[in-house]
Amino acid sequence: MTNPTPAGPSLAGRREWTALAVLMLPLLLVSMDVSVLYFAVPAISADLEPTGTQLLWIFDIYGFVLAGLLMTMGALGDRIGRRRLLLIGAAAFGAASLAAAYADSAETLIVARAVLGIGGATLMPSTMALVRTMFTDPAQRTKAIALWSGVMTAGIALGSVLSGLLVEFFWWGSVFLVNLPAMALLLLLGPLLLPEAKNPDPGRFDWPSIPLSMAAVLPVVYGLKEIPSEGWNVRYVVSITVGLLFAALFVHRQRTTAAPMISPDLFRRPGFTPALTLYLISMFAIMGSAYFTTQYIQSVLDKSALEAALWALLPSVPIGLAAPLSTQLVHRGVSRVHVVTTGFLIGACGYGLLALAGADSMALVLTACGVLASGITLVTVQIADLALSAAPVERAGAASSLMETGAEFGGALGMALLGSIGTAVYRHEIPASAPDAARETLGGALAVADRFPGLATTAREAFTHGMQGAAIAGTVLLTGAACLTPLALRRTRRHDKTPAEPSSLSPSGV
Repeated sequence: MTNPTPAGPSLAGRREWTALAVLMLPLLLVSMDVSVLYFAVPAISADLEPTGTQLLWIFDIYGFVLAGLLMTMGALGDRIGRRRLLLIGAAAFGAASLAAAYADSAETLIVARAVLGIGGATLMPSTMALVRTMFTDPAQRTKAIALWSGVMTAGIALGSVLSGLLVEFFWWGSVFLVNLPAMALLLLLGPLLLPEAKNPDPGRFDWPSIPLSMAAVLPVVYGLKEIPSEGWNVRYVVSITVGLLFAALFVHRQRTTAAPMISPDLFRRPGFTPALTLYLISMFAIMGSAYFTTQYIQSVLDKSALEAALWALLPSVPIGLAAPLSTQLVHRGVSRVHVVTTGFLIGACGYGLLALAGADSMALVLTACGVLASGITLVTVQIADLALSAAPVERAGAASSLMETGAEFGGALGMALLGSIGTAVYRHEIPASAPDAARETLGGALAVADRFPGLATTAREAFTHGMQGAAIAGTVLLTGAACLTPLALRRTRRHDKTPAEPSSLSPSGV
Protein backbone atom coordinates (compact mmCIF):
# COMPACT_ATOMS: atom_id res chain seq x y z
CA MET A 1 0.00 0.00 0.00
CA THR A 2 1.47 3.32 -1.07
CA ASN A 3 1.31 6.45 1.03
CA PRO A 4 -0.89 9.22 -0.35
CA THR A 5 0.95 12.07 -2.01
CA PRO A 6 0.67 15.25 0.03
CA ALA A 7 -1.54 17.81 -1.61
CA GLY A 8 0.28 20.81 -2.99
CA PRO A 9 -0.76 24.39 -2.46
CA SER A 10 -4.04 25.36 -4.09
CA LEU A 11 -3.87 27.68 -7.06
CA ALA A 12 -5.42 31.11 -6.78
CA GLY A 13 -8.34 31.74 -9.10
CA ARG A 14 -10.22 34.72 -10.48
CA ARG A 15 -11.49 35.66 -7.04
CA GLU A 16 -8.00 35.95 -5.52
CA TRP A 17 -6.61 37.96 -8.46
CA THR A 18 -9.62 40.29 -8.34
CA ALA A 19 -9.07 40.66 -4.61
CA LEU A 20 -5.43 41.53 -5.30
CA ALA A 21 -6.58 44.31 -7.63
CA VAL A 22 -8.76 45.64 -4.81
CA LEU A 23 -5.79 45.49 -2.43
CA MET A 24 -3.69 47.56 -4.82
CA LEU A 25 -6.00 50.56 -4.33
CA PRO A 26 -5.09 51.32 -0.71
CA LEU A 27 -1.45 50.45 -1.34
CA LEU A 28 -1.27 52.92 -4.25
CA LEU A 29 -2.86 55.70 -2.23
CA VAL A 30 -0.83 55.12 0.94
CA SER A 31 2.41 55.22 -1.05
CA MET A 32 1.21 58.30 -2.95
CA ASP A 33 0.54 60.15 0.29
CA VAL A 34 4.27 60.01 1.05
CA SER A 35 4.88 62.54 -1.75
CA VAL A 36 1.47 64.03 -2.50
CA LEU A 37 2.18 67.30 -0.66
CA TYR A 38 5.33 68.15 -2.64
CA PHE A 39 3.58 70.75 -4.81
CA ALA A 40 0.62 71.50 -2.53
CA VAL A 41 2.74 73.10 0.21
CA PRO A 42 2.85 76.63 -1.34
CA ALA A 43 -0.93 76.68 -1.73
CA ILE A 44 -1.43 75.37 1.82
CA SER A 45 0.97 78.04 3.12
CA ALA A 46 -0.99 80.79 1.38
CA ASP A 47 -4.36 79.51 2.57
CA LEU A 48 -3.72 78.33 6.15
CA GLU A 49 -0.69 80.53 6.94
CA PRO A 50 1.11 77.92 9.08
CA THR A 51 4.26 78.76 10.99
CA GLY A 52 7.51 77.22 9.82
CA THR A 53 7.27 74.55 12.50
CA GLN A 54 3.64 73.78 11.65
CA LEU A 55 4.54 73.45 7.97
CA LEU A 56 7.22 70.91 8.79
CA TRP A 57 4.74 68.91 10.87
CA ILE A 58 2.15 69.04 8.07
CA PHE A 59 4.71 67.53 5.74
CA ASP A 60 6.42 65.04 8.08
CA ILE A 61 3.79 63.86 10.57
CA TYR A 62 2.31 61.33 8.13
CA GLY A 63 5.58 59.50 7.59
CA PHE A 64 6.56 59.59 11.27
CA VAL A 65 3.26 58.15 12.51
CA LEU A 66 3.29 55.55 9.71
CA ALA A 67 6.80 54.39 10.59
CA GLY A 68 6.14 54.36 14.33
CA LEU A 69 3.00 52.21 14.16
CA LEU A 70 3.88 49.66 11.47
CA MET A 71 5.03 46.96 13.88
CA THR A 72 2.09 47.52 16.21
CA MET A 73 -0.45 47.32 13.39
CA GLY A 74 1.18 44.26 11.83
CA ALA A 75 0.96 42.39 15.12
CA LEU A 76 -2.58 43.67 15.73
CA GLY A 77 -3.67 42.39 12.31
CA ASP A 78 -2.38 38.93 13.17
CA ARG A 79 -4.51 39.07 16.31
CA ILE A 80 -7.85 40.59 15.25
CA GLY A 81 -7.78 39.66 11.57
CA ARG A 82 -5.99 41.31 8.66
CA ARG A 83 -9.12 41.98 6.65
CA ARG A 84 -10.83 43.55 9.66
CA LEU A 85 -7.82 45.77 10.35
CA LEU A 86 -7.59 46.70 6.66
CA LEU A 87 -11.22 47.80 6.57
CA ILE A 88 -10.89 49.75 9.84
CA GLY A 89 -7.81 51.45 8.41
CA ALA A 90 -9.59 52.22 5.13
CA ALA A 91 -12.46 53.89 7.00
CA ALA A 92 -10.02 55.94 9.08
CA PHE A 93 -7.96 56.83 6.01
CA GLY A 94 -11.06 57.99 4.13
CA ALA A 95 -12.39 60.05 7.04
CA ALA A 96 -9.00 61.66 7.63
CA SER A 97 -8.68 62.45 3.90
CA LEU A 98 -12.01 64.27 4.01
CA ALA A 99 -10.97 66.19 7.13
CA ALA A 100 -7.61 67.11 5.58
CA ALA A 101 -9.21 68.32 2.34
CA TYR A 102 -11.43 70.79 4.17
CA ALA A 103 -9.10 71.70 7.03
CA ASP A 104 -9.48 75.36 7.97
CA SER A 105 -6.38 75.61 10.14
CA ALA A 106 -2.86 74.27 10.27
CA GLU A 107 -3.63 72.43 13.51
CA THR A 108 -6.58 70.61 11.94
CA LEU A 109 -4.48 69.59 8.95
CA ILE A 110 -1.69 68.28 11.20
CA VAL A 111 -4.16 66.14 13.16
CA ALA A 112 -5.75 64.87 9.93
CA ARG A 113 -2.33 63.96 8.53
CA ALA A 114 -1.52 62.10 11.75
CA VAL A 115 -4.73 60.06 11.44
CA LEU A 116 -3.80 59.38 7.81
CA GLY A 117 -0.53 57.98 9.12
CA ILE A 118 -2.40 55.71 11.53
CA GLY A 119 -4.62 54.49 8.70
CA GLY A 120 -1.61 53.97 6.45
CA ALA A 121 0.13 51.92 9.13
CA THR A 122 -2.85 49.53 9.15
CA LEU A 123 -3.09 49.31 5.36
CA MET A 124 0.48 48.58 4.27
CA PRO A 125 1.27 45.45 6.35
CA SER A 126 -2.31 44.20 5.95
CA THR A 127 -2.10 44.24 2.15
CA MET A 128 1.20 42.33 2.07
CA ALA A 129 0.01 39.85 4.71
CA LEU A 130 -3.21 39.17 2.77
CA VAL A 131 -1.13 38.49 -0.35
CA ARG A 132 0.69 35.84 1.71
CA THR A 133 -2.67 34.37 2.75
CA MET A 134 -4.37 34.36 -0.66
CA PHE A 135 -1.49 33.04 -2.76
CA THR A 136 -0.15 29.79 -1.34
CA ASP A 137 1.42 28.63 -4.61
CA PRO A 138 5.03 29.94 -4.66
CA ALA A 139 5.01 30.95 -8.34
CA GLN A 140 1.71 32.80 -8.04
CA ARG A 141 2.80 34.43 -4.79
CA THR A 142 5.95 35.77 -6.44
CA LYS A 143 3.87 37.27 -9.26
CA ALA A 144 1.51 38.87 -6.75
CA ILE A 145 4.41 40.33 -4.77
CA ALA A 146 5.92 41.67 -8.00
CA LEU A 147 2.67 43.52 -8.63
CA TRP A 148 2.63 44.71 -5.02
CA SER A 149 6.18 46.09 -5.34
CA GLY A 150 5.47 47.78 -8.66
CA VAL A 151 2.33 49.50 -7.40
CA MET A 152 4.07 50.77 -4.26
CA THR A 153 6.96 52.22 -6.29
CA ALA A 154 4.58 53.74 -8.83
CA GLY A 155 2.55 55.35 -6.05
CA ILE A 156 5.55 57.21 -4.65
CA ALA A 157 6.44 58.46 -8.14
CA LEU A 158 2.88 59.40 -9.07
CA GLY A 159 2.12 61.20 -5.83
CA SER A 160 4.16 64.30 -6.60
CA VAL A 161 2.97 64.49 -10.22
CA LEU A 162 -0.68 64.10 -9.25
CA SER A 163 -0.17 66.76 -6.60
CA GLY A 164 1.18 69.20 -9.19
CA LEU A 165 -1.65 68.55 -11.64
CA LEU A 166 -4.42 68.82 -9.05
CA VAL A 167 -3.05 72.01 -7.50
CA GLU A 168 -2.66 73.46 -11.00
CA PHE A 169 -6.35 72.97 -11.89
CA PHE A 170 -8.14 72.66 -8.52
CA TRP A 171 -7.46 73.63 -4.90
CA TRP A 172 -4.97 72.00 -2.58
CA GLY A 173 -7.61 69.92 -0.78
CA SER A 174 -8.20 67.92 -3.95
CA VAL A 175 -4.95 65.99 -3.33
CA PHE A 176 -6.72 64.34 -0.40
CA LEU A 177 -10.15 63.88 -1.98
CA VAL A 178 -8.77 61.46 -4.58
CA ASN A 179 -8.47 58.94 -1.73
CA LEU A 180 -12.21 58.76 -1.12
CA PRO A 181 -13.47 56.75 -4.15
CA ALA A 182 -10.76 54.10 -3.73
CA MET A 183 -11.41 53.71 0.00
CA ALA A 184 -15.17 53.51 -0.60
CA LEU A 185 -14.58 50.78 -3.20
CA LEU A 186 -12.35 48.87 -0.78
CA LEU A 187 -14.97 49.08 1.98
CA LEU A 188 -17.62 47.84 -0.45
CA LEU A 189 -15.70 44.99 -2.12
CA GLY A 190 -13.29 44.02 0.65
CA PRO A 191 -15.80 42.01 2.73
CA LEU A 192 -16.90 40.15 -0.42
CA LEU A 193 -13.51 39.31 -1.94
CA LEU A 194 -10.86 39.35 0.77
CA PRO A 195 -10.33 36.40 3.10
CA GLU A 196 -10.20 36.87 6.83
CA ALA A 197 -7.01 35.52 8.36
CA LYS A 198 -5.47 35.75 11.79
CA ASN A 199 -3.32 33.84 14.22
CA PRO A 200 -5.57 31.18 15.81
CA ASP A 201 -3.54 31.21 19.03
CA PRO A 202 -2.02 34.69 19.46
CA GLY A 203 -1.77 34.79 23.26
CA ARG A 204 -2.27 38.02 25.16
CA PHE A 205 -1.36 41.29 23.49
CA ASP A 206 1.86 42.88 24.73
CA TRP A 207 0.71 46.47 25.36
CA PRO A 208 4.03 47.79 26.79
CA SER A 209 5.71 46.95 23.48
CA ILE A 210 3.66 49.61 21.68
CA PRO A 211 5.31 52.67 23.30
CA LEU A 212 8.66 50.89 23.28
CA SER A 213 8.47 50.24 19.53
CA MET A 214 7.43 53.82 18.79
CA ALA A 215 10.18 55.19 21.06
CA ALA A 216 12.67 53.02 19.17
CA VAL A 217 11.56 53.91 15.64
CA LEU A 218 10.53 57.58 15.74
CA PRO A 219 13.71 59.20 17.18
CA VAL A 220 15.95 57.23 14.81
CA VAL A 221 13.86 58.02 11.72
CA TYR A 222 13.58 61.68 12.76
CA GLY A 223 17.32 62.06 13.28
CA LEU A 224 18.24 60.30 10.05
CA LYS A 225 15.78 62.36 7.99
CA GLU A 226 17.06 65.67 9.36
CA ILE A 227 20.79 64.98 9.00
CA PRO A 228 20.98 65.46 5.18
CA SER A 229 19.70 69.06 5.39
CA GLU A 230 20.99 70.11 8.82
CA GLY A 231 24.19 68.07 9.16
CA TRP A 232 25.30 65.96 12.13
CA ASN A 233 23.83 68.34 14.68
CA VAL A 234 24.15 67.10 18.25
CA ARG A 235 20.35 67.19 18.58
CA TYR A 236 19.94 64.60 15.84
CA VAL A 237 22.78 62.43 17.13
CA VAL A 238 21.12 62.41 20.56
CA SER A 239 17.77 61.58 18.94
CA ILE A 240 19.27 58.58 17.14
CA THR A 241 21.08 57.44 20.28
CA VAL A 242 17.89 57.62 22.35
CA GLY A 243 16.03 55.64 19.69
CA LEU A 244 18.71 52.96 19.65
CA LEU A 245 18.54 52.65 23.45
CA PHE A 246 14.79 52.13 23.28
CA ALA A 247 15.35 49.65 20.44
CA ALA A 248 17.60 47.63 22.77
CA LEU A 249 14.86 47.70 25.42
CA PHE A 250 12.27 46.65 22.84
CA VAL A 251 14.40 43.71 21.70
CA HIS A 252 15.01 42.67 25.30
CA ARG A 253 11.30 42.66 26.02
CA GLN A 254 10.51 40.60 22.90
CA ARG A 255 13.06 38.02 24.04
CA THR A 256 11.86 37.79 27.62
CA THR A 257 8.09 38.29 27.64
CA ALA A 258 5.77 35.31 27.34
CA ALA A 259 3.73 36.78 24.47
CA PRO A 260 5.94 39.17 22.46
CA MET A 261 4.49 41.57 19.92
CA ILE A 262 7.19 40.49 17.44
CA SER A 263 8.17 36.89 18.02
CA PRO A 264 11.96 36.33 18.07
CA ASP A 265 11.25 33.02 16.31
CA LEU A 266 10.69 35.01 13.11
CA PHE A 267 14.36 35.91 12.99
CA ARG A 268 15.35 32.28 13.38
CA ARG A 269 13.38 31.22 10.31
CA PRO A 270 15.77 30.37 7.44
CA GLY A 271 16.06 33.31 5.10
CA PHE A 272 14.01 35.88 7.04
CA THR A 273 16.80 37.90 8.68
CA PRO A 274 18.98 37.96 5.52
CA ALA A 275 15.93 39.06 3.51
CA LEU A 276 15.20 41.85 5.97
CA THR A 277 18.83 43.03 5.82
CA LEU A 278 19.00 42.99 2.02
CA TYR A 279 15.65 44.77 1.80
CA LEU A 280 17.01 47.54 4.04
CA ILE A 281 20.07 47.87 1.79
CA SER A 282 17.81 48.10 -1.26
CA MET A 283 15.79 50.94 0.25
CA PHE A 284 19.02 52.62 1.34
CA ALA A 285 20.17 52.64 -2.27
CA ILE A 286 16.96 53.82 -3.92
CA MET A 287 16.14 56.59 -1.44
CA GLY A 288 19.75 57.73 -1.20
CA SER A 289 19.83 58.32 -4.95
CA ALA A 290 16.43 60.05 -4.97
CA TYR A 291 17.75 62.64 -2.50
CA PHE A 292 20.17 63.86 -5.18
CA THR A 293 18.40 63.23 -8.47
CA THR A 294 15.24 65.15 -7.58
CA GLN A 295 17.31 68.19 -6.61
CA TYR A 296 19.56 67.76 -9.63
CA ILE A 297 16.70 67.88 -12.13
CA GLN A 298 15.00 70.82 -10.46
CA SER A 299 17.89 72.96 -9.20
CA VAL A 300 20.94 72.04 -11.30
CA LEU A 301 19.05 71.74 -14.59
CA ASP A 302 16.70 74.59 -13.58
CA LYS A 303 13.44 72.79 -14.26
CA SER A 304 10.14 73.82 -12.70
CA ALA A 305 8.76 71.64 -9.95
CA LEU A 306 6.14 70.07 -12.22
CA GLU A 307 8.65 69.58 -15.05
CA ALA A 308 11.02 67.90 -12.63
CA ALA A 309 8.29 65.57 -11.40
CA LEU A 310 7.26 64.62 -14.94
CA TRP A 311 10.85 63.91 -15.98
CA ALA A 312 11.32 61.89 -12.80
CA LEU A 313 8.54 59.55 -13.96
CA LEU A 314 10.68 58.19 -16.81
CA PRO A 315 12.97 56.04 -14.61
CA SER A 316 9.83 54.38 -13.23
CA VAL A 317 8.98 52.87 -16.61
CA PRO A 318 11.64 50.11 -16.49
CA ILE A 319 10.25 49.01 -13.13
CA GLY A 320 7.17 47.77 -14.97
CA LEU A 321 9.45 45.41 -16.89
CA ALA A 322 11.86 44.48 -14.10
CA ALA A 323 9.21 43.24 -11.65
CA PRO A 324 7.71 40.57 -13.96
CA LEU A 325 11.19 39.75 -15.30
CA SER A 326 12.33 38.91 -11.77
CA THR A 327 9.38 36.56 -11.44
CA GLN A 328 9.92 34.92 -14.82
CA LEU A 329 13.62 34.29 -14.23
CA VAL A 330 12.98 32.35 -11.03
CA HIS A 331 9.98 30.59 -12.58
CA ARG A 332 12.24 29.35 -15.40
CA GLY A 333 14.70 27.86 -12.95
CA VAL A 334 17.21 30.66 -12.38
CA SER A 335 18.40 30.63 -8.78
CA ARG A 336 16.93 33.34 -6.57
CA VAL A 337 20.45 34.00 -5.32
CA HIS A 338 21.61 34.72 -8.86
CA VAL A 339 18.67 37.04 -9.55
CA VAL A 340 19.27 39.03 -6.36
CA THR A 341 23.04 39.19 -6.96
CA THR A 342 22.49 40.35 -10.54
CA GLY A 343 19.98 42.93 -9.36
CA PHE A 344 22.50 44.43 -6.96
CA LEU A 345 25.15 44.49 -9.70
CA ILE A 346 22.76 46.25 -12.10
CA GLY A 347 21.97 48.73 -9.33
CA ALA A 348 25.71 49.29 -8.84
CA CYS A 349 25.99 50.03 -12.58
CA GLY A 350 23.22 52.59 -12.18
CA TYR A 351 25.18 54.34 -9.45
CA GLY A 352 28.29 54.07 -11.60
CA LEU A 353 26.53 55.93 -14.42
CA LEU A 354 25.36 58.57 -11.93
CA ALA A 355 28.97 59.09 -10.87
CA LEU A 356 29.78 60.12 -14.48
CA ALA A 357 27.10 62.83 -14.64
CA GLY A 358 28.09 66.43 -15.20
CA ALA A 359 26.16 69.62 -14.53
CA ASP A 360 24.21 69.22 -17.78
CA SER A 361 23.57 65.48 -18.12
CA MET A 362 19.82 64.95 -17.91
CA ALA A 363 19.77 61.93 -20.24
CA LEU A 364 22.62 60.25 -18.35
CA VAL A 365 21.03 60.91 -14.95
CA LEU A 366 17.61 59.61 -16.05
CA THR A 367 19.27 56.53 -17.56
CA ALA A 368 21.22 55.96 -14.34
CA CYS A 369 18.03 56.24 -12.31
CA GLY A 370 16.26 53.76 -14.59
CA VAL A 371 19.11 51.24 -14.38
CA LEU A 372 19.33 51.59 -10.61
CA ALA A 373 15.56 51.25 -10.14
CA SER A 374 15.45 48.19 -12.41
CA GLY A 375 18.21 46.43 -10.50
CA ILE A 376 16.71 47.18 -7.12
CA THR A 377 13.30 45.98 -8.32
CA LEU A 378 14.82 42.63 -9.31
CA VAL A 379 16.09 42.41 -5.74
CA THR A 380 13.04 43.58 -3.79
CA VAL A 381 10.57 41.28 -5.55
CA GLN A 382 12.61 38.20 -4.61
CA ILE A 383 13.54 39.42 -1.15
CA ALA A 384 9.96 40.29 -0.21
CA ASP A 385 8.81 36.89 -1.46
CA LEU A 386 11.58 35.17 0.51
CA ALA A 387 10.68 36.99 3.72
CA LEU A 388 6.97 36.23 3.45
CA SER A 389 7.64 32.62 2.50
CA ALA A 390 9.94 32.19 5.49
CA ALA A 391 7.38 33.57 7.94
CA PRO A 392 4.57 31.34 9.21
CA VAL A 393 1.31 32.41 7.61
CA GLU A 394 -0.21 33.16 11.01
CA ARG A 395 2.55 35.75 11.57
CA ALA A 396 2.44 37.28 8.10
CA GLY A 397 1.26 40.61 9.50
CA ALA A 398 4.23 40.91 11.86
CA ALA A 399 6.63 39.84 9.09
CA SER A 400 5.15 42.39 6.67
CA SER A 401 5.38 45.17 9.25
CA LEU A 402 9.05 44.36 9.88
CA MET A 403 9.75 44.60 6.14
CA GLU A 404 8.01 47.97 5.96
CA THR A 405 9.80 49.24 9.05
CA GLY A 406 13.10 48.09 7.55
CA ALA A 407 12.23 50.03 4.41
CA GLU A 408 11.65 53.19 6.47
CA PHE A 409 14.98 52.75 8.26
CA GLY A 410 16.83 51.95 5.05
CA GLY A 411 15.44 54.94 3.20
CA ALA A 412 16.19 57.34 6.04
CA LEU A 413 19.69 55.90 6.46
CA GLY A 414 20.37 56.20 2.73
CA MET A 415 19.39 59.86 2.68
CA ALA A 416 21.40 60.55 5.83
CA LEU A 417 24.68 58.87 4.90
CA LEU A 418 24.77 59.52 1.16
CA GLY A 419 23.33 62.98 1.76
CA SER A 420 26.10 63.68 4.25
CA ILE A 421 28.75 62.65 1.72
CA GLY A 422 27.25 64.91 -0.92
CA THR A 423 26.90 67.80 1.51
CA ALA A 424 30.51 67.48 2.66
CA VAL A 425 31.77 67.65 -0.93
CA TYR A 426 29.45 70.55 -1.70
CA ARG A 427 30.59 72.61 1.29
CA HIS A 428 34.24 71.88 0.55
CA GLU A 429 33.92 73.35 -2.96
CA ILE A 430 31.89 76.47 -2.10
CA PRO A 431 34.26 79.44 -1.49
CA ALA A 432 34.69 80.54 2.10
CA SER A 433 33.68 84.05 1.03
CA ALA A 434 30.21 82.89 0.01
CA PRO A 435 27.26 83.65 2.31
CA ASP A 436 26.44 81.10 4.99
CA ALA A 437 23.17 80.16 3.25
CA ALA A 438 25.07 79.37 0.05
CA ARG A 439 27.52 77.16 1.92
CA GLU A 440 24.70 75.15 3.48
CA THR A 441 22.59 74.06 0.50
CA LEU A 442 22.26 74.48 -3.24
CA GLY A 443 18.85 76.07 -2.72
CA GLY A 444 20.41 78.64 -0.39
CA ALA A 445 23.07 79.45 -2.98
CA LEU A 446 20.56 79.91 -5.80
CA ALA A 447 18.42 82.17 -3.59
CA VAL A 448 21.26 84.72 -3.26
CA ALA A 449 23.03 84.01 -6.57
CA ASP A 450 21.81 87.24 -8.22
CA ARG A 451 23.98 89.25 -5.78
CA PHE A 452 27.11 87.12 -6.27
CA PRO A 453 28.26 86.67 -9.88
CA GLY A 454 29.32 83.13 -10.71
CA LEU A 455 27.91 81.65 -7.49
CA ALA A 456 25.07 79.79 -9.22
CA THR A 457 27.44 78.00 -11.59
CA THR A 458 29.87 77.17 -8.79
CA ALA A 459 27.09 75.86 -6.55
CA ARG A 460 25.55 73.70 -9.28
CA GLU A 461 28.94 72.17 -10.09
CA ALA A 462 29.66 71.61 -6.39
CA PHE A 463 26.31 69.86 -5.92
CA THR A 464 27.01 67.69 -8.98
CA HIS A 465 30.40 66.73 -7.57
CA GLY A 466 28.72 65.88 -4.26
CA MET A 467 26.26 63.67 -6.13
CA GLN A 468 29.19 61.97 -7.86
CA GLY A 469 30.85 61.27 -4.53
CA ALA A 470 27.65 59.81 -3.09
CA ALA A 471 27.18 57.73 -6.25
CA ILE A 472 30.67 56.24 -5.86
CA ALA A 473 29.75 55.28 -2.29
CA GLY A 474 26.49 53.77 -3.58
CA THR A 475 28.40 51.78 -6.18
CA VAL A 476 30.67 50.35 -3.50
CA LEU A 477 27.69 49.55 -1.26
CA LEU A 478 25.72 47.66 -3.92
CA THR A 479 28.79 45.83 -5.18
CA GLY A 480 29.41 44.74 -1.60
CA ALA A 481 25.76 43.66 -1.30
CA ALA A 482 26.15 41.57 -4.46
CA CYS A 483 29.18 39.84 -2.93
CA LEU A 484 27.32 39.35 0.36
CA THR A 485 24.17 37.88 -1.19
CA PRO A 486 25.43 34.32 -1.94
CA LEU A 487 26.68 34.04 1.64
CA ALA A 488 23.55 35.57 3.19
CA LEU A 489 21.19 33.38 1.14
CA ARG A 490 23.28 30.21 1.20
CA ARG A 491 20.43 28.29 2.88
CA THR A 492 17.89 29.32 0.23
CA ARG A 493 19.82 28.37 -2.92
CA ARG A 494 17.00 26.70 -4.69
CA HIS A 495 13.92 27.61 -6.59
CA ASP A 496 11.07 27.49 -4.10
CA LYS A 497 8.73 24.79 -5.35
CA THR A 498 7.73 23.49 -1.96
CA PRO A 499 4.15 23.69 -0.84
CA ALA A 500 3.16 26.31 1.66
CA GLU A 501 3.16 25.03 5.19
CA PRO A 502 -0.14 23.83 6.55
CA SER A 503 -2.08 26.30 8.59
CA SER A 504 -5.41 26.68 10.24
CA LEU A 505 -5.95 29.85 8.19
CA SER A 506 -8.22 29.61 5.23
CA PRO A 507 -6.93 31.55 2.21
CA SER A 508 -10.28 31.63 0.50
CA GLY A 509 -12.84 31.71 3.28
CA VAL A 510 -14.81 34.86 3.95
